[in-house]
Order: sequence, then structure tokens, then C-alpha cells
Amino acid sequence: MAPKPFYSDGLKFSCTRCSACCRFDPGFVFLSDSDINRLAQAVQMHYTDFIETYCRWIPSGGGYEQLSLKERSNYDCIFWKDGCTVYDARPLQCRTYPFWASIVLHKESWEAVKAECPGIDQGQRHSKEEIAALLQMREKDPIVVRRR
Repeated sequence: MAPKPFYSDGLKFSCTRCSACCRFDPGFVFLSDSDINRLAQAVQMHYTDFIETYCRWIPSGGGYEQLSLKERSNYDCIFWKDGCTVYDARPLQCRTYPFWASIVLHKESWEAVKAECPGIDQGQRHSKEEIAALLQMREKDPIVVRRR
């Protein structure tokens, strides 16, 4: 029998829109087809034009690449300007933060991210079931991949 996750009683999180997860550090915001469609519509562009303008291909091993948003030279997200300019259309990766497997796998990971994110352990309580559903969303909406 698998042990109960540390978040069995749920976890509190409310985004404060502090932008700490959007700025200052290098990283990747991987995109699904539905992310691209939603973002392209938000910025009034065609799908392929959006990819050419706002995306980059990241090697992922095995001869494949994954699609990610570009970032600015200072590591800010390409859509950050005094806040997220596409907040209502933001990618799944952004919408599900901090409920990522790498963060909720262990209490220590959650606590480590808490030092960087003022919304963790604050505000709305998310149930174990809600967290599980958020974790499964990526499986239902996979990242765009291509062969190099």
C-alpha cells in the first residue's frame, strides 16, 4: 500500500501575483497545443506566427525537442511587464503552479519553494483530490514535442 501523500489534508495556496516565479531565474515554460492556441488568441496571432515570435525549442534527449516560451536576457518571462500580460491565458504550467509533481512529491520540496513564493501556505485550501486533478492535467494536455 502506497503511503499517503503529505498533502492528504490539502494544501493552502493563493497566487499573490508577486511574479517571483516569472522573473529573475532561468527556466522553461513548456507549452501544449491548447496553451499555444489560447496564448495566440490572447495576443491576436496565428498559431505558427506565435511559435516563431514567442517560443523556442529545448533539447529533451532521445533526438527530441520540447516547445517552451522564450525568456528575456534578464530571465524574465517574455510575457512579463509589470505583471503577467497574458494572465487569463497563461500556460498550464503557470496555472497549476505550485502543484507540480516535483514540488508536491515531498514536504521538503514544498517547504523549499515556500521560501520563494509568498502564496504558499496562504489563502485558499486545495483538497487532495483537487491537487491530484491538477497533477493529472499535464497528462491530458501534453507538451508539444518534435524530432530534431
